[in-house]
Amino acid sequence: MNAHNSLDFKALIEARKREISDTRARFSRDTGAVELDQSKVGRLSRMDAMQIQEMNLEAERRRNRELAALDHALNRIENQNYGICSECDEDINPKRLEVDPVALLCINCASKLEQSW
Repeated sequence: MNAHNSLDFKALIEARKREISDTRARFSRDTGAVELDQSKVGRLSRMDAMQIQEMNLEAERRRNRELAALDHALNRIENQNYGICSECDEDINPKRLEVDPVALLCINCASKLEQSW
């Protein structure tokens, strides 16, 4: 992949990382401890709060996994092996990378892997 394309993808990846950080900042207060005092919060409200808290924690885990994948993609750009299939060493179609900038496999290798499941 040429340097110009890598710079475009680097900007795309960094923008996605900023989006995740902004989202994290907005939702960080929703992952705190749930009030257990039933005199302040009813039982059903507390159960709802616990369910919402668990959903927010799972969303945070997904954000962390995505951030790790984005960081890995940035490392591949730095090491000049971004956009190269990790299975067959062929170039990954740039349109595929536009849709999924952390893709590690070309469409052919991804299809073969999916069929083996």
